[in-house]
Amino acid sequence: MKYYFNLTIVLSMLLYTNSNLAAQSIKSEAKIKAIFEVQKKAWNSGDIPSFMETYWKSPRLVFLGSSGPIYGWQNTLERYYKKYPDRQAMGHLEFDISKLDRRSKKVYSVIGHYHLTRSGMENLEGYFMIIVKKIKGKWLIVADSTF
Repeated sequence: MKYYFNLTIVLSMLLYTNSNLAAQSIKSEAKIKAIFEVQKKAWNSGDIPSFMETYWKSPRLVFLGSSGPIYGWQNTLERYYKKYPDRQAMGHLEFDISKLDRRSKKVYSVIGHYHLTRSGMENLEGYFMIIVKKIKGKWLIVADSTF
């Protein structure tokens, strides 16, 4: 009888822990998806500085694009200004997130597709894999590979 009681307690604790972890994951995933909404809104408003607020302000940030790696938040910001010098070049951005994968308690990878519609210019589209990390209680992009 004592065995069944102990087993019931252990199973209850496991179920509680698993449901608590699942709830935390759902909450984290919602906050990570919100990063892309912030980016989309900022980009479509022509606001590159606000777009960049979703990135880790660190020299260890890495952006990997077709021209190779760029290291650091400031260098990434300058790359965006150079590549997208005005509203016409920036166009209208849309994202489609296809996979959100938990790598650890504080790290997720995000795979998706982007589409940039531009008037009077060639539209751009491609794929990305972004690594986000929870730093000081906030989810931030620490690595961005966009092609």
